[in-house]
Amino acid sequence: MSIDVFAGVPLIDHHVHGVMSSPLDADGVRAILSESSRPAPKGTSHFQKPVGLAVRRDCAPVLDLPTLAPEADYLARRAELGHEEVNRRLLGQAGVAAWLVDTGNKADAVERPEGMERLSGALAREVIRIEVVIEDVARTAADGADLLAQVRARLADAVPTIVGFKSIVAYRVSFKIDQSPISDTAARTAADRWLAAFQNDQTRRLDDPDVIRFGLWTAGELARDHRLPIQLHVGVGDDDVLMHACDPTHFTQFIKAMDAWNVPVTLLHCFPFVREAAWMAEVFQNVYFDVGFTVNFTGPQGRTAIREAMEMSPFYKFLYSSDAFGLPELHYLGAVLFRREFNALMAEWLAGGWASEKDVREIGRMVAFENAARIYPGLQALSP
Repeated sequence: MSIDVFAGVPLIDHHVHGVMSSPLDADGVRAILSESSRPAPKGTSHFQKPVGLAVRRDCAPVLDLPTLAPEADYLARRAELGHEEVNRRLLGQAGVAAWLVDTGNKADAVERPEGMERLSGALAREVIRIEVVIEDVARTAADGADLLAQVRARLADAVPTIVGFKSIVAYRVSFKIDQSPISDTAARTAADRWLAAFQNDQTRRLDDPDVIRFGLWTAGELARDHRLPIQLHVGVGDDDVLMHACDPTHFTQFIKAMDAWNVPVTLLHCFPFVREAAWMAEVFQNVYFDVGFTVNFTGPQGRTAIREAMEMSPFYKFLYSSDAFGLPELHYLGAVLFRREFNALMAEWLAGGWASEKDVREIGRMVAFENAARIYPGLQALSP
């Protein structure tokens, strides 16, 4: 039995990054297929893992190659077609109606929302990263008080043009921090301390939990007042992440505070804490989550992540995301693999008598479009 529960329904990629704005050589392509900062061991390749199989299986035909074309052939064809054509083909054929673009990761190297629109023909809107705003302001701030004032102003000024805020608090300092509102005095003290360190080394990332806490609560107030969601990085990240402290259950104090303010909180990608995120979506009214990144990087096993997400999640809390960065292959695969594996799971439910065809189509509409359109502004116009 097969079914397409997404037929005729817009697909919103609620957490994604831009594609690279300049061409990549073969090693550059391989590097983005890894979460590590290190190359693969000598004699091996980052194509030699599940996401590499997925690229060769599903992206190769889009570039006029046979399914599972060898890595060398794939990279040669990619170079032959050229950067712009590869971007246009893969983004344009992803079947995504809207990209909600986190512009805070390597912003000078990737396309902004307007570039994503140009290349894909789909709507693109910005999600602003709190920590990057603070780092940008720090380059010109006179002192801690000036830093805090400028951050407040920058976040407020962004509200009319964005669809949400994002924080990588888990990535930078973990979820195991003080999550209570921070006083003005404590915020100024922390800002002075961190700014002094930053001014001595402007390559330093924001790693002060109290300054980040100030940013979170400032964004939370704006999100409350303007009905915007806050995205939270969960779990997987580069090789310097403290994974055990990226479990979202550590952050329930802040999430409960946002719940009281009716601020939606979206937990992003979530591996290996998919079941924890699903539980939180069940018990907190404001929590939503996705398995972006996870489906791509688990490739043939992508259905496992979706199955875990759907074990307990309310259907109205699960969102689609690719969490793709840099390579249009990841934007394309995110949509293709998610549709395929989600449809396969729904076919199992149908065959097992757990749901009717009407039920699974309703679930598909929620996950593809309705849940994101409920919490992010300006997307209802996409409704079929």
